[in-house]
Amino acid sequence: MNAKLLLKTIFLLVVLFFLVLMGRENRGTVDFSLPPVLPKKLTLPAAQMYFAFFAVGVLTGTIMTAGGGKGGGGGGKGGGK
Repeated sequence: MNAKLLLKTIFLLVVLFFLVLMGRENRGTVDFSLPPVLPKKLTLPAAQMYFAFFAVGVLTGTIMTAGGGKGGGGGGKGGGK
């Protein structure tokens, strides 16, 4: 297994662990307001807010890193003449 992939997987698991821990310990409701986008306040359990912000962060990171490769893909052995 690739060491870089293993480190990324461990990091993601640690972040998910903290997400679950925050959801378990913060059971109260949270008010969220964003006047230009949302006309009213949203009141949700803290766990759902944490999950929503985590999901937005993951999607943002995925979009920012997608497609930025140098195009290498394909032949690793080089098929010269």
